[in-house]
Amino acid sequence: MGPDDLQTSRLSRAFRDFLPLPAKLEPHLKEALGRVLDNPGSLIRPEIVLQIGLDYGVLENTVLDLAIGLEYFHTASLLFDDLPAMDDAVERRGMPCVHVEFGDAGAILAALALVNRAYALVWRAVANTNHIDHARALTYLEQHLGVDGLLNGQSLDLHFASRKTDCKAAAIGKTVSLIRLTLVLPAMLGGASVLELQLLERISLFWGLSYQIVDDLKDVLQSSSESGKTPSRDLFLGRPNFALAVGIKGAVERLQRLITLGDRMLDRLTLLRPGLTCLRHLRSELGEEAVELTQFACEPVAGGVA
Repeated sequence: MGPDDLQTSRLSRAFRDFLPLPAKLEPHLKEALGRVLDNPGSLIRPEIVLQIGLDYGVLENTVLDLAIGLEYFHTASLLFDDLPAMDDAVERRGMPCVHVEFGDAGAILAALALVNRAYALVWRAVANTNHIDHARALTYLEQHLGVDGLLNGQSLDLHFASRKTDCKAAAIGKTVSLIRLTLVLPAMLGGASVLELQLLERISLFWGLSYQIVDDLKDVLQSSSESGKTPSRDLFLGRPNFALAVGIKGAVERLQRLITLGDRMLDRLTLLRPGLTCLRHLRSELGEEAVELTQFACEPVAGGVA
């Protein structure tokens, strides 16, 4: 087992163990939460949080609290997103959605348990970091999870068909907000400079929109066996989707531009902070996934996206 496998295994254990389930917990909720905690997904976000935080000198236990807390927020957002009142999905990560097996109430309570624990973990991480403005860090968290960020993006997504807002606005709220927390908050806890934070903000925007386009293309192009979740929901529900809005070729071209812009920002950042070359791994995975996803759908864009 290599270093990457060991880190993934460690993060997987932390994801399961950082939300202890008491013996007296109601069995139905306990089973629903156990199912969520035993299926953490790729864990790429906590891996990046851990790498950035450690590079900036944040204590390992502190940055691990932050990494798992942010991943709990992300996982809770998926549980809410899959509900019949939202996307009405039936499959996630190759398995039945939590609400399919445990009912809407079970999924909602499991998501709220994750949110509650996530706040406790992030607050503990912030409190254990002495040289930063605690209020600023917590305000940043609230901004990107609350009515200025994730919640607004989800509402824009739900009401897109009636209001016909820009796909970009919903993506910035839903997807970019969580990417910003992943990249910026651990650097903020480590005392990153204003310029470094600005570059991380820009990378978050470009990569967040890129991930949304990739997800939109998956919704249009892939089956559930390929993507691991319910396909074609955007078209059926009238939700924002870059591939539906500008066509597959247009979405691929936009994806290329965004990745190129992100590369430029990452080049500038790694000149200031060579330790953050670890982010090139995340960028490489994004490019490879984009190529694999689109190569059969249209002619490659000049220069490619790898």
